Amino acid sequence: KFLLVFCWYSLNMGLSDKVLIFPYETDFSYVALIPQKEMALRAFTLCMRVATELPEERQIILFAYRTPDYDELNVGDGAFFHLPPLGTFRTSLCLSWESRTGLAAFWYEGKRSTYQVYKPGHTIRPKGTAQQSFVGELTDLNMWDYVLSRSMIQAWHYRHKIPKGNIFDWATVSYDLSGNVMVVDDD
Repeated sequence: KFLLVFCWYSLNMGLSDKVLIFPYETDFSYVALIPQKEMALRAFTLCMRVATELPEERQIILFAYRTPDYDELNVGDGAFFHLPPLGTFRTSLCLSWESRTGLAAFWYEGKRSTYQVYKPGHTIRPKGTAQQSFVGELTDLNMWDYVLSRSMIQAWHYRHKIPKGNIFDWATVSYDLSGNVMVVDDD
């Protein structure tokens, strides 16, 4: 299982030029990431690069964020996106959302999906945790508390310099590993 947990302690700092490898499903392997600021959000952009060998027909949820009573980022609850399958080669993937209009979009390899409306007026509440099943590689996870422009998302996709994630910045993120998760050089 792939598990991202937000907490308030840390053992390691920064994953610049590193990849997290989740070699197989377990009930005990996870990574805890510590946000740089409280996640009370009225907008966000989340970007990452991923690769997996999981079957195409299997639903893959790469990032979930849940407070004690509510699944804050379950975009499938009210919006369902038909995306190309993830595969063995690394894919850049972003999700953007803003509360005022509720507009949400995925960005696959720098190309935007159709917009869908997801929870206009909603505020994502702080102090949540995330957990989800995943097998594969994950790198370059960054999150901002605003919607990045098309040009910024495309620049991120092509690895050009853009402002660092102000919630999660892969290069400086505080994290803790548990179970069978490996940190390897990104070559």
